[in-house]
Amino acid sequence: MPAPGACLNIIEARQKQSGYGSVSLPIQFNNQNYTELKQYCLQHNLRFVDNKFPPNPHTLGQGIQSVLRADELQRLKWRRPIKLCPKPRLAVDGISRFDFAQGKLGDCWFLASIGALTFQDHIFKKVVPLDQNFEDDYCGIFHFRFWRFGKWVDVVIDDKLPTLDGELIFVHSKRSDEFWPALLEKAYAKVCGSYADMKAGVPADALVDFTGGIHLSIQLSKPPPDLWELMCRAGTCTSLMGCGTAPGVTTVPSALEVESQGRSIRLVRLWNPWGRVEWEGDWSDRSPLWGTVSSQDRHLGHSVADDGEFWMSLEDFTRLYANLDICSPGPKFLDGTPGSHWDSQVHEGRWVSGTTAGGCSNNTDTYWTNPQYHIKLDSDNSLAEDEKNILVSLMQKLDKKNRRQVPNFHIGFSVFELKEQCREASGKLPASFFRSNAPIYQTKTFLNSREVMEFFTLKPGEYVIIPSTFSPNESASFMLTICSKAKILQRNNSSDFQREQIEKVKAVPNALEVDNCKQIFLQHCDTCGEVNAEEIQKLLNEIILEGYTKSGIFSIDACRSLVALMDEIFCRTDVSQTRSLSLRELRNALSLSGTKVSDSMLNLMALRYGASSGHMSLESFISLSLRLECMSKIYRKLSNGDAMILGESDWMHLCMYT
Repeated sequence: MPAPGACLNIIEARQKQSGYGSVSLPIQFNNQNYTELKQYCLQHNLRFVDNKFPPNPHTLGQGIQSVLRADELQRLKWRRPIKLCPKPRLAVDGISRFDFAQGKLGDCWFLASIGALTFQDHIFKKVVPLDQNFEDDYCGIFHFRFWRFGKWVDVVIDDKLPTLDGELIFVHSKRSDEFWPALLEKAYAKVCGSYADMKAGVPADALVDFTGGIHLSIQLSKPPPDLWELMCRAGTCTSLMGCGTAPGVTTVPSALEVESQGRSIRLVRLWNPWGRVEWEGDWSDRSPLWGTVSSQDRHLGHSVADDGEFWMSLEDFTRLYANLDICSPGPKFLDGTPGSHWDSQVHEGRWVSGTTAGGCSNNTDTYWTNPQYHIKLDSDNSLAEDEKNILVSLMQKLDKKNRRQVPNFHIGFSVFELKEQCREASGKLPASFFRSNAPIYQTKTFLNSREVMEFFTLKPGEYVIIPSTFSPNESASFMLTICSKAKILQRNNSSDFQREQIEKVKAVPNALEVDNCKQIFLQHCDTCGEVNAEEIQKLLNEIILEGYTKSGIFSIDACRSLVALMDEIFCRTDVSQTRSLSLRELRNALSLSGTKVSDSMLNLMALRYGASSGHMSLESFISLSLRLECMSKIYRKLSNGDAMILGESDWMHLCMYT
């Protein structure tokens, strides 16, 4: 059975159509409205306590014992900043990467990310609204904004922070009266589920959550030839950058080109979030090479301080570091063409066990059931030969409250070229297509990370992109982002499919899940579980369609034919002879009945009418078929008689809940 996330996708789609989820109109995380909560506290002379993320051990999270000793947990107290210093402030003398230090929590990856955030003032102000303080209308409530899987959310917290002996124990400012780092960490811990859920991670996750933009990951063992130009463009496009080695992470603040002894030297400035341990080679703080550059260049970059910040040459950087992550609000940093336009599209989908979770291409019988995205790239004469012109990102979404409880499946995607004879085919490409066609591009490896992305070249033409998990039957939601220099025309191939022969499968015990529709069916059937045509007619016209029509839509002959047809279709597609339909067999049954449904609608059907075993009984299939036929008549009546046009989400809503 799929997780109950399909219905929520309809709600989210409607919210986006209304503008919700943008940075200017973020969605309220946990349905907490900052303005209303603050106003309530002020009216009742209260200090806010967040009941959705309360100051107690649950907020610290499971596994916090690996961070804090038992005696420390007993001594831990939650204190507001006004109890820790006489005049607390959100920020003192601006925002700087040198403001804060790591505490006992192993979230160095998060520190590296907020260090990068301090370099881009306009992005920082989106994440940390600076119009909040401890003076005007203070009542212990603060809020922050993060991009989370396609939408911006506004996160409300109280300002009670975990302390030991009057000192903050996690991320804290080096000044005792500054609290934006600790409060920002608490807000991010809330969206992760707890403080303990932040113990390990990669900077790219937080960088994306700070920008809501384009993420490019570069393996420095094989850097692109235009790496330097790419880094310089990223700097001018207000991007956030981070890099990593095997033992740790580092922020990349900027790049600088200087003249030294008649040669042009490309230098990269890095910052270690631990605030100590610096590079001691060429171009380090005390390197004599700084004496070979002009005083102006030396003034721009050179300083001698044990602050974790240092310089090194681009050659040493690519030799010593493993990867570089660039996150930018937009894709313009990807090329250096002035005034270039990038077309971007975002698709949200879901892999559902038994229906759309077909696994990688090694699974020849099920691979085709994965979501399919058909795109057409227009020609672009401005592109040089083999110039990279398309970036594809696949991100698996968080389906549970706690970050550490969500396994990252191994994910990836493949791109297939559509030859002319396949371009006009409607619906999903069948298994035979993928058996006879190899991908022209695919992710180099399936990674168990939140996001995988590739930056590559596609010539003008038509293609199908298949996102998938490595193994079949792994359920998860995902986002597929496509950015192209050429205009993208797209079509979701998941609205139909071509029926193919299904191999016989082993019988699966039929464990029925009773829902409202089945209860109604059982009330009208006899002791053998059968319903005659008269009862079906009454069921359809007087109960299911009650309130939609004054006269019966279904005649007695129509009801006899309908039940006979459904029984015949069920028997023809029940190739496993289990008297139940697997979700793969359900695809064929719907096709035979003339019903065209999208992947998202098929997932809803499985959720609503399928049993916990993942199979559908005959009575459930008939109930589903009758409901679809009823709603089809209602739809035609409304659209023709009342000139009302229903969108897919409205259609799905009617079919599942009317």
